[in-house]
Amino acid sequence: MPDLTLLHTAEVHVETFRALAPAADLDQQVRADWLDRAQDGIDAALGAEIAAAVAAADGPVLCTCTTLGPAAEAAGATRIDWPMMQEAARIGGPVLMAYCLESTAEPSEALLRRAFGARDPDLTCLELGRHWPLFEAGDSAGFAAAIAGDVCEALAAMDFACVVLAQASMAGAAELLRQQTEVPVLASPEIAVRALL
Repeated sequence: MPDLTLLHTAEVHVETFRALAPAADLDQQVRADWLDRAQDGIDAALGAEIAAAVAAADGPVLCTCTTLGPAAEAAGATRIDWPMMQEAARIGGPVLMAYCLESTAEPSEALLRRAFGARDPDLTCLELGRHWPLFEAGDSAGFAAAIAGDVCEALAAMDFACVVLAQASMAGAAELLRQQTEVPVLASPEIAVRALL
């Protein structure tokens, strides 16, 4: 039985999680088609496919796609960003949340607000969709640098208690940002692995 089953929508995450948990037995499944289909919302057919994948897994399941997170959670999986949002709530606001895909914004904000409970996260959202083509083209370094540059600009303009990088694909920017700011920068893959393994 694997230690953890991961549901991905991009092949690049496979290497990320192998590096984060080299000793773990990971069952990593990549379904890029699910993210394509979810851009206009998750319909009943896609929801059923996600639920079937979660039900078929042995042991805990982690969904690494923010857009698919609510459907995966409803089926019994852990959303990759839930442990991160809990950490943001522990730190407190104001929170700067950066994201690239519009389909990510609503579920990410809802999850952050759930983690904060009755408290106001004093949330500022930073939409960075113009950098997504770099990720799609496989330019991980360029993508991380572009994200980090824009987040740095936002941090220079206003005081924040922490930064939330809403998508797992943005994790590469965390290391760059930590070299440039004292503000805690939260990336979902490392926090989720720590919470589940």
